[in-house]
Amino acid sequence: MQFQEGFDRAFAPLEQAVATDRIPGGVLGMVDRGGIRQVRAIGSAQKVPDVRPMLADTWFDLASLTKVIFTTPRILALAEAGTIDLDAPLIELLPDLRQYSAEAWERKVTFRQCLGHQTPFPAVEPIYTYGRDPELLRAFILQREWRPGPAVYSDINFILLGFALERLNRRTIRALDPGPGFAFSAPSDLSAATEDCTWRHRVLSGEVHDDNCSALQGAGHAGLFGTAAAILDFAEGLLDGSGAAAGSIALMRTPLSATRTHGWERPHEGWHGGSLCSPGTIGHTGFTGTALWVDFDKGRAWTLLTNRIHPTRHFDSGILALRQTVSDLVNAS
Repeated sequence: MQFQEGFDRAFAPLEQAVATDRIPGGVLGMVDRGGIRQVRAIGSAQKVPDVRPMLADTWFDLASLTKVIFTTPRILALAEAGTIDLDAPLIELLPDLRQYSAEAWERKVTFRQCLGHQTPFPAVEPIYTYGRDPELLRAFILQREWRPGPAVYSDINFILLGFALERLNRRTIRALDPGPGFAFSAPSDLSAATEDCTWRHRVLSGEVHDDNCSALQGAGHAGLFGTAAAILDFAEGLLDGSGAAAGSIALMRTPLSATRTHGWERPHEGWHGGSLCSPGTIGHTGFTGTALWVDFDKGRAWTLLTNRIHPTRHFDSGILALRQTVSDLVNAS
């Protein structure tokens, strides 16, 4: 009863956001360590150019949730198996990274630093504006002399980790197994639409929104698709220990900075997970309007999936306040 009451309270702000046209639609999901779960949808999966209802099993472009659901577990599994050393430089698997400059700082960046966003790479880089040949773009990223700056959250970290996975598997990201219930594209009529893309000249639905991931034709920082059920299955596996090795889950919870663990965010002032989650919580968000939090101390996880950038990102959807309010109501009991 308490679980259901908590879910109903947390769903109310999502209803309000849809009713006031802040977002077209969304799905809220909750699960506890014992497998009790609830999923509910509201609003529209698409409004432009056609209108489709949001359903509980709608597919979402998960954007940066790819980092924690796909890339991080695979890198940590490789470390668990002894295939890589997290404190070794990326050149162990990417020897051609800045290969023409032996002393380049990029050649000293480690797997662990990339997982924790503790590198000097820039926050944003429009790689897709340099062309649409994925192999040429890979070479560009590896050989570019990147201008160093303070450590910030940067997609470049996970693009490079994705390259490492590709090299080790001798296959592109999109040729790898996305994991149970996930995919690298989805049926357009079953997906939450994202943006009316200015350079692809169409409303995107079922194909990746992230510009750099699209141009690279798959990358480690974005591109995964999934439903609320698949995300809750993943989260339940972390809560009950069945979804990854104990050492990997421990590293997901191990702080690397005031705001980051290995791959994930941890509670800090102003984070999207609200102010009432326990210290044993990890979470992450995605630009398209997705988010997942896993509270190990309380034994629960929740996901808020929205299409807040449909049909454009240039609108204040109030997503930060929505995520915080929903999370606080989840944790109010």
